[in-house]
Amino acid sequence: MNEAAYCPVGKAEKLLLATDGTEYSEGAIREAISFAGKCSSKLYVMSVIETAMEYESIAQKHVELEEEERLKHLEAIKLRAQSAGVPCETFICTDNEADNCIVAEAEERQVDMIITGKRGAKGLMKLMMGEVVAKIIQRAPCKVLVVPKEAVISYKNILVATDGSEHSNAAVVEAIGIAKRCGGMVIALSSMRDQGGYEEATAIVNKVVEQAQKEGVTAEKVTPQGRSYEAIVDVAGGRGVDLIVMGTYGKTGIDKFLMGSSTEKVIGLSKCAVLVVKAT
Repeated sequence: MNEAAYCPVGKAEKLLLATDGTEYSEGAIREAISFAGKCSSKLYVMSVIETAMEYESIAQKHVELEEEERLKHLEAIKLRAQSAGVPCETFICTDNEADNCIVAEAEERQVDMIITGKRGAKGLMKLMMGEVVAKIIQRAPCKVLVVPKEAVISYKNILVATDGSEHSNAAVVEAIGIAKRCGGMVIALSSMRDQGGYEEATAIVNKVVEQAQKEGVTAEKVTPQGRSYEAIVDVAGGRGVDLIVMGTYGKTGIDKFLMGSSTEKVIGLSKCAVLVVKAT
């Protein structure tokens, strides 16, 4: 199957790429343009300049200089996108909270997916390694794809992490759909704290394998013991995984409080891209 002929996620009319202008955004830029080309998407590219309102007068000159650099960066991305036949629109957002800008733009433009890098030295990418990544994932109206600098997504080996919850089930459906469209395989992972969880974890991954096989997708199952984020990262690294698909929790109550400390840690530690989806 020729993966270039298929949009990996089925439908992605509008994509939003968030970049901080550093080298750490390169993986996200490359994959966003590739993704948009496969999906015939319009690509919005934004950069966030963070400001501290209490120091606004002092920082104004610095903001102006940074804005000039970001504009050059965005123009370079636009030229890359256009040379690949991808329609592209760029803009800068100035705010003291990066996630506010990103979520607001995603909602206003009704995008299907947010794409960003990680491990940046400043601005958005620095914050993405901490609390802000959780805020964006919680609040985003769409999927979020986080791409490390060196990561390349071939959609051949897709790991889906699941605990059998509603949000994990959404990730399973997404992973199987990507594998089916792109000719890839799925590795279904459900971790367990100890051997007492073996039966439950096995039942969960067996269900995923059965779902995949019904769609004509090759699937394997793993039930490692230990902390979930460590198991996910270890299996991904050892099995040549190029995309991890995970679910997130809802926006209210205890689910919000519990939301993905595991997801955040996987994003922080993984060398491959991580796609976070939520139940509708």
